[in-house]
Amino acid sequence: MRTILATILALQLTASAQQEAPLPRGTVKFETTTRLVIVNVAVNDRQGKPVEGLKASDFTLTEDGQAQRIAVFEYQRLEEESLSPASGLIARGTAAPAAVAPAKQISAPAPGEVKYRNRRLLVLFFDLSGMPVADQIRSRKAALKFVNTQLTASDLVAVMTYSTSLRVLCDFTADRDQLAGAIQSISIGESGTSYGSTGEAGEVDSGAAYTADDSEFNIFNTDRKLVALESAARMLGGLPEKKALVYFASGMTRTGIDNQAQLRSTVNAAIRSNVSLYPVDSGGLVAAAPLGDATQGSQGGQGMYSGASQRSQQSSFQDRQEALYTLAEDTGGKAMLDTNDLAEGIVQAQKSVSSYYILGYYSTNAALDGRYRRIKVQIAKNLAAKLDYRSGYFASKEFRQFNSSDRERQLQEALMLGDPVTDLTIALEVNYFRLARDRYFVPVSVKIPGTDIELARMGGAESTRLDFIGEVRDAGGRLQGTVRDEITVKLKGENAGRLAAHNLNYDTGFTLQPGTYTLKFLARENETGKMGTFETRFAVPNLTARQNRLPTSSVVLSHQREKLSAALASAERDRKLIASNPLVQDGEKLVPSVTRVFLKDQEMYVYLEAYQPAAPATQYMVASVGFYRGKVKAFETAPLQIVEGLNPKTKAVPVRFRVPLAKLEPGRYTCQVSLLSPSARKFAIWRAPVVLLP
Repeated sequence: MRTILATILALQLTASAQQEAPLPRGTVKFETTTRLVIVNVAVNDRQGKPVEGLKASDFTLTEDGQAQRIAVFEYQRLEEESLSPASGLIARGTAAPAAVAPAKQISAPAPGEVKYRNRRLLVLFFDLSGMPVADQIRSRKAALKFVNTQLTASDLVAVMTYSTSLRVLCDFTADRDQLAGAIQSISIGESGTSYGSTGEAGEVDSGAAYTADDSEFNIFNTDRKLVALESAARMLGGLPEKKALVYFASGMTRTGIDNQAQLRSTVNAAIRSNVSLYPVDSGGLVAAAPLGDATQGSQGGQGMYSGASQRSQQSSFQDRQEALYTLAEDTGGKAMLDTNDLAEGIVQAQKSVSSYYILGYYSTNAALDGRYRRIKVQIAKNLAAKLDYRSGYFASKEFRQFNSSDRERQLQEALMLGDPVTDLTIALEVNYFRLARDRYFVPVSVKIPGTDIELARMGGAESTRLDFIGEVRDAGGRLQGTVRDEITVKLKGENAGRLAAHNLNYDTGFTLQPGTYTLKFLARENETGKMGTFETRFAVPNLTARQNRLPTSSVVLSHQREKLSAALASAERDRKLIASNPLVQDGEKLVPSVTRVFLKDQEMYVYLEAYQPAAPATQYMVASVGFYRGKVKAFETAPLQIVEGLNPKTKAVPVRFRVPLAKLEPGRYTCQVSLLSPSARKFAIWRAPVVLLP
């Protein structure tokens, strides 16, 4: 029987949460803040059976090598015998019980209180966003099977869903009828792939699920899924017991604009809240035909003969499961992949939580520095047993009111936190353009929702300042470039209306050699103090060594050209940086879409560069832009013939398109840019997902 690695939950207890009247002059007021850290420890003998009867004096606990006094000690004895199967229509799943009003929150006990003694806490989390109907039916059926036939006397189960928002359908209960009612209340066909709230306490309630300015941040919603999971973990954080969250999802596809910092923030929140994640791939066991099945048209091109299509299909499938595996591995859980018995994933989580001890201590290190604290637990030497527990946690970080003297230090500390701050929504795109054989200009485009900045305006501020700090490191961890900038955004006058309906754009750039890099970028809005971190890996290819294909730059998709002088947020910029940026021409900047979301009444600007390093003059090329829904071509531009434009210094030939989107129906597309050089007998094809809204 596998035991969950015990987890650490850091709870902050304050001396008083109530406002007090001012004290008389001369009175001395003392305040204190203590931090209760909970360590769940599974103690098993050599046969894997739980060891009972231990006392607090049998344990020795240290944090960063410093001995800690155990202030809370409790043993959780969990029964393993299953209850008798439920009978009647509910067990067969052919009729739903009476409707149960959904809970709004998971009820939390008083700080330090163990509310559910000798109980195993399981959460069934259904991620309906993007889940096909067949997977929804399969997941719901598996949950009903578990509830009706596999519950034990120790089990308490809660039910949550995420489609357009995080919902708690049922708080922890052992009532089978209530659980079955909550599960069957999940509407088959609900997907909510486009947008919605995540249940975060700090999220503004706009009164609607959709708002125009931040919809593009929610369309490609991998980060939104992670934020919803983080919100669920924080909601469970008030319970010091172990929690196992079974996450039903149809994979988690990375789109290329996903935030690695958000993944790490979600994992750290789960660790602090004592939650282990058990992802279940609701797609089940998939046997994919090499050239596709009868649900789609046959593939064409050389890929079907060379095996490239099959390799691409397999790679996409593995990428979909990679994030699920990471969530499980980093939180002490286990992913259930490639099986049709989805209920076994719940049983796996159930069996992993066996009897354990709850140890609590008040840390002697009161510093709010955000650093990682290592914990070590030992038992008396005369006891032969195996201990399973989490080996550490990230301390809380407090960013006090800052002044000009320590602003730089605080920004640097926030950037380097192992537990990144993700309160401010950030989308980021990295591109590359060749300057010379071994030198590339790498522009970085950042978008922040106007609604996030508008919070400062609601507070009555006339303007706010945003601080930016970032760094680029190579594969060996060596620093290759930094950025430090600030901009002032006016919150009154004509900018106020623009801010609510637009996003704030910021761009910078680096000059790099070919290689693999990691970019960490942090933004802070100074009126509210909200910060956001974005971390991503990117590669700058060596186009000089690419002999078999036509060398091209990144492809930039945009729907906006903006004069540098009329930007919503402007900063004093490096003239050399602007001169190197091919997206800036004639005093106008092509603003990358970043999220690749467009409106039907907009035009799409497409920009890339093709390189002809040995050509004395422009070699003839033909280019086109197409939009595909699955394997069906929905629209393609007329061929663009390119006969001039070669830059004698960089040997770059610019390729530009203006594509009216009115001819396309709203929906998801694959945008394909094709480029052919007949004289060189080389071609290049670029593809990316885009979304078109009404």
